[in-house]
Amino acid sequence: MSAETLLDGRWRLHPQVALRPERFGALAYHYGTRRLSFLKSRRLLDVVEGLGAAPDPAAACRAAGVSDAELASYGRALATLAETGMIVPAEGAAEEVAA
Repeated sequence: MSAETLLDGRWRLHPQVALRPERFGALAYHYGTRRLSFLKSRRLLDVVEGLGAAPDPAAACRAAGVSDAELASYGRALATLAETGMIVPAEGAAEEVAA
């Protein structure tokens, strides 16, 4: 999945993922897969927390103060979170829990 693909549509934190804010950013733990991921900045944490309220990840990035120059980098970080199941398409989140 490319960052360009990810930046389309609504996304949200997977229902089985818990975030724990830390000084460096946050820890994300997926209770279903037992996977632990590190969010390396507080701004990325703000983006992830804002995904559910935003029409797309690019809007969540802008709302968190991500500049246009940084958008590609944040898109790659979000793509990685999507590949590991930490974030899911908003319309598919309920299906992920049922599976």
